[in-house]
Amino acid sequence: MSDPFTPSPELAAIAKRWISVYSSRHRDAAANLFSHSAATTYVGSDEGEILTGQNFHKTFVAFTEDQAVLVPQDLEVNAYEAGSFGWALCTMTILSPEAGKTVAFRNTFVFALENAVWRIVHIHNSNPKPNMEAMGYTSRSLDELTKSMQSEALDLGHTGIASVMFTDIVDSTALAAATGDMAWNGIVQTHLTRIGKAVEGHGGTLVKTLGDGTLSSFPSASAALMAAIDIQKSMRDATEEPFLRIRVGIHTGDVVEQDGDFIGSVVNKAARVAAAAASEEIRLSEATRIMVGGSAAFTFADPLSVALKGLDGEHLIHRLEWQT
Repeated sequence: MSDPFTPSPELAAIAKRWISVYSSRHRDAAANLFSHSAATTYVGSDEGEILTGQNFHKTFVAFTEDQAVLVPQDLEVNAYEAGSFGWALCTMTILSPEAGKTVAFRNTFVFALENAVWRIVHIHNSNPKPNMEAMGYTSRSLDELTKSMQSEALDLGHTGIASVMFTDIVDSTALAAATGDMAWNGIVQTHLTRIGKAVEGHGGTLVKTLGDGTLSSFPSASAALMAAIDIQKSMRDATEEPFLRIRVGIHTGDVVEQDGDFIGSVVNKAARVAAAAASEEIRLSEATRIMVGGSAAFTFADPLSVALKGLDGEHLIHRLEWQT
């Protein structure tokens, strides 16, 4: 069966235009891009921000009356169409100059062709907080990868102290559905090869892959952090579509050999730290941060005390700054 959806530069341009006029408070222009159907729906990022109904346009203008001026940054749009139907996915960072804050953001658009004009029939906004922070559960792929680690012998390359790194593609289910199984498999294999080269380039070992997730081991915390930075930069600088975004988690601890199997809570905790990371983030445990001490090579921010699934108590995790 051929894929009915084809890339749509036109819908990508409309999505960008809507984000531009909405962010700059041109409310009437933003409302004008919506469909005239009573089924048109807008879902905001906050509780209760769901607009629909016969008077949608007037309601939308009134709803945005008090909105601050926002500045979208690093905007990326992927859009597709099939006949009279289309959709788009937008990811960006939103800057609020008045508040002096930034937040990761994403939008999905659904379009319908009305009298030969594309109009928006649905928008859904979200702020991609990590599942562990927002809802207390770990993404399935990381859970499956962790269970796989626990059910089979792993050679992490050495005993003693090791830094373990997990990576995971964000929104992989939606991306797989958009590209199709065959194409997605090729995309993932290319991605895993890129991860493996970065890991080995910093003296690490790619221990295991499952789906689009990876587990790697490094003899030093510094090597793991440098590999994570290189991986995130390569993802940012990639020019081929779809543009993949990943989360990375790192934990350092004692790896124990038992009957030929390398075990230890370090593997489980590294997976949970990864689950607590947002899109394009590198998160690391307090133990890993301590290992690199005051090294000028790394900058840490946004320390969080969080509960990690399957582990007792609260755990301090840090964000490794890598954007330059």
